[in-house]
Amino acid sequence: MNLSNFLILAFFLSCANCYAKWDNQSERYANAYKKYAEARCPIPENRIKHFVYFARDRGAIKDHPLLKHDRFSGAQIMYLWSRLEPAEGKYDFSTIRHDYEYLKKYGKKLFVQLQDATFDPKVRGLPEYLNTSEYDGGSIEQINDHGRVDGWTAKRWNKKVHKRFTLLLEALGKEFDGKIEGINLQETAIGVDPNQDTTFTYKGYRDAIKENMLSLRKAFPQSTAMLYANFMPGEWLPWEDKGYLRSIYEYGEQIGVALAAPDLMVRRKGQLNHALAMMHEHKYSTPLGIAVQDGNYTGLTGADFSAGSDLEGNENNVVEKRKNIVPLLHAFAEDFLKVNYMFWVNQKPYFEEDVLTCFE
Repeated sequence: MNLSNFLILAFFLSCANCYAKWDNQSERYANAYKKYAEARCPIPENRIKHFVYFARDRGAIKDHPLLKHDRFSGAQIMYLWSRLEPAEGKYDFSTIRHDYEYLKKYGKKLFVQLQDATFDPKVRGLPEYLNTSEYDGGSIEQINDHGRVDGWTAKRWNKKVHKRFTLLLEALGKEFDGKIEGINLQETAIGVDPNQDTTFTYKGYRDAIKENMLSLRKAFPQSTAMLYANFMPGEWLPWEDKGYLRSIYEYGEQIGVALAAPDLMVRRKGQLNHALAMMHEHKYSTPLGIAVQDGNYTGLTGADFSAGSDLEGNENNVVEKRKNIVPLLHAFAEDFLKVNYMFWVNQKPYFEEDVLTCFE
């Protein structure tokens, strides 16, 4: 074998070893769930505070089983920015006030999810005054993996939009800090890239998220201030680690903002290599949380059923084939993630048939 052929062979052998290491790295938690596969109902009491997530379906809390159930601390409800600020500087918190008082009658707590992004192309979710040139449109379309518009997100990186968001947080804090259990900002993952908006940069977005976190912490020094930090645009772990998501978790620990994520997906590498890895691999003094959202009871996400996906319209088939994985999800969250909060979506028939039966 001549020298050139030897060098080529050596190169391929070394690269093969490198790729093997990378493959192992991306799959390092692929089998972690198996440790909890034998978990069974009933779920024992522990330090975790359990909330039922209703999204924007506020009316569903009326006469809901959680009201008389000792194991559930309260309800997590989503509120659109546009509904809370119908006109510039004019706030209407009557819906939050109503839900807070209703839950309080039953000794339950309210956890507010503040919505500045939507997953519906028909709903922007921002006050009308922000959808103007003064705020550079205020929001931008989110594009999903299939190249379709999946909803809208506030231009969190726009300084003027951030200022209005901070004022909203301050107004909310004046009325509800110390009363509600907590408030969380929506997930950091967005379907936006610099090709859509020349004002958008990945580093600028990272800095904007941190600014919102600080504004939230200042507005809510007593109630739990939380951010759903799941993915960050511009990187994909572990292959492209720019430090964006890692810096968000570090900053949350630094300033006392709780860190959480939607979609408890114990078998999917995307979630395992991002938010779930961040929780598992580090120790935190600030609370951690995880949400079991639409589809998670069957090992899927709401996006799996979105327009353009292979599962579109097939949810009924999933229901027929399902088994109760609530004990596994809980055991994984308690031991592997060590969370302080769990948010269980009020999705039929899973909540009634799977969650409630495990918490009896």
